[in-house]
Amino acid sequence: MERLMFKTLIAAAAVAAVAFAVAPAQAAHRHHHMGVGCSGENLGKTEAAVEAMADNEVKFGAEKEVSLAQDAMLNNKWGACGAHLSRAAEASMAK
Repeated sequence: MERLMFKTLIAAAAVAAVAFAVAPAQAAHRHHHMGVGCSGENLGKTEAAVEAMADNEVKFGAEKEVSLAQDAMLNNKWGACGAHLSRAAEASMAK
């Protein structure tokens, strides 16, 4: 009986270890596919990243996406806002 409890405890610890190891990877994967959420904080961060870019066509496109995101946020169009912010953030990370 004691041996069975010990094996069960070891199995439970192994399952917990795997869950803790996989959870951050799953969260990162989910975030990558969901894009940037529409919030004032994300808007500010994305706008700052775009402003830091060198002047070129990519920056100008990203600025337009930020502007469209602001407009969508003001009109409570959260999905559109997030989509525009995601495109602007992606452009700001381009090399």
